[in-house]
Order: sequence, then structure tokens, then C-alpha cells
Amino acid sequence: MTTSPLPGPLVDDTWLAARLDDPRLVVLDATVLLPSPRHDGDHRSASGREGWLRRHLPGSRHADLTGDFSDGDAPCHFTVPGPEALARALARVGVGEGSAVVAYDTGGGIWAARLWWMLRAISVPAAVLDGGLAAWEAAGRPLASGDDPVPVPEVTPVAPVPRPELWTDVQVVEAISRGERPGTLVCALPAAGFDGSAPTRYSRRGHIPGSRSLPGRELLDGEGRVLPAADLAARVGAGLDAADTPVVLYCGGGVSAAGVALALTLLGREDVSLYDGSLEEWSKDPARPLEPRDAARTRPTQGG
Repeated sequence: MTTSPLPGPLVDDTWLAARLDDPRLVVLDATVLLPSPRHDGDHRSASGREGWLRRHLPGSRHADLTGDFSDGDAPCHFTVPGPEALARALARVGVGEGSAVVAYDTGGGIWAARLWWMLRAISVPAAVLDGGLAAWEAAGRPLASGDDPVPVPEVTPVAPVPRPELWTDVQVVEAISRGERPGTLVCALPAAGFDGSAPTRYSRRGHIPGSRSLPGRELLDGEGRVLPAADLAARVGAGLDAADTPVVLYCGGGVSAAGVALALTLLGREDVSLYDGSLEEWSKDPARPLEPRDAARTRPTQGG
């Protein structure tokens, strides 16, 4: 078995700069443009490829999470492709057997985390560049532009080894929400998305009953890097502890939730899954309840 060159799920710019020439590493920009909704139902997204063409890490390629890296036949945006389809998409950007991926973005790390989670779910070694393109640029490191003059190499596609435990479907979420199954639902959206005070990209506002709020943005510092370990543990621990297991993360479309999944993984939690359909799927069915702020369940002081 080939040993992964990655030290863990998060790498910094110093580590990556020293290894850009490692042939095992494939650096992928996962950026997607996703403007804030102007009104309910206002879902607009676009590939970040044009931005990648303007400026990117040397030798990197763009992974299109609006295209090859999502299931275009699914009813929800950004749905994870099946394992074999994902392996084919990876091969098209030069990721094959023996490769390890470092993902980055220009959007606060959530798109890189989304790609990292998808790859983790088929057992492909991957990590996220802490702070993304901004951290790389702030360190004075070189940038490139335009298409890579070196063609994407022919690779042997990865043989995906699925980890289905990393995903949770709507039926399980419904059961947890009703208290019929153990688990803790955690919403990664900002507070205004959780309490329904801000417009949503979807048909209805609010959060899944029984959920807790842990906004992904609050797990980053002012420069977009993941909080130091002690600060991260304190922030997560204010709303979630070891007894709250298993943890099922959701957001609007399974993207911000991946950022929280990264943070929990860094803290050593192995009981985390992601509800891929998230609020986009949940809100499509008017029979599924959503709660505003005034109906949110308060966290019990102990047990439960």
C-alpha cells in the first residue's frame, strides 16, 4: 500500500510550498461562486474556473463542483456523484492511484472542505489548504494564471473504497429529528440562516427541528484559517460534547457542513456524517417541518 504524503486533513502554505514538486500531490482549486440570496428561492451558482484562470497556485487544476464533481441528474445542487463517477472526474484532473489531493478555494474553505469530504468518502487521501488562496498570497508565494501548459497526465483511475457511514440520508435525519433514533443534528449555517431571519436559497426558511447551531464561519479566524486547536475545541465544546453522538451535519446544500466536518475531524471525532441533501432537499417537502428561532430547542444542561 502506498503511504500518503499528507500529514493530516489540514496543511498550511509552508508545508505545501515545500512539496509542490512532489509528483504524488495534485493541487485542486474547488472554488464555486455562490452569491447570497436576494430573496427566498434565489439560488445562483457558477463555476469558479474563470477565477482560477486569472490566478491560482502554480501547477494546480480546477475541480468543478458545479460540473464533473456533482451529480447533474440529482434533484439538488452539489449532490455527491457516485463513487465510480467521482473516480472518473478525478482522473480527468490528473488524480489517480497513488495520488494525494490538496484542495483549496477562495471562499472561506468550504468548497475545499466539500471536495475533501467527498474524497474521504471514497478513501482517496486528501487535505485542505488552511486559509486557501488568501493565505498563500499573504505569505508572498507565487501565483500562476491561464491554463496549465503541461497537459493533464494519463492516470490509472482510483479504485474507490466507499465509506457510506460518512453520509446520512433524509430518512435517518427525520428519525433523529423526531427522537426515534439516537443522534445530534447540527446546522452549519450562519445564525440568520438557522433562525430564518435571512432570505434562503430554498423554498422555506428555518432549521430542522431538534437541531443545534454551529456556524462554520465561527470556526475560522479573521484570516480564514481554522482556529487554533484549543480555541476550536472551546468553540465546538460550547454547543457539542462527546455525549452528543453520532453527529449529523447539515446546512443548505452540504457545503458549509463540510467545513464543520473538517473541524470536528481535526478534533478527533469519528462519529460525524453529512446530510448531503441538507435544507435544499428537506424544504422541498412541505410535510417536513422547519422551525424559526423562537421554536429552537435549547440545549439540555446534562445528558439527553
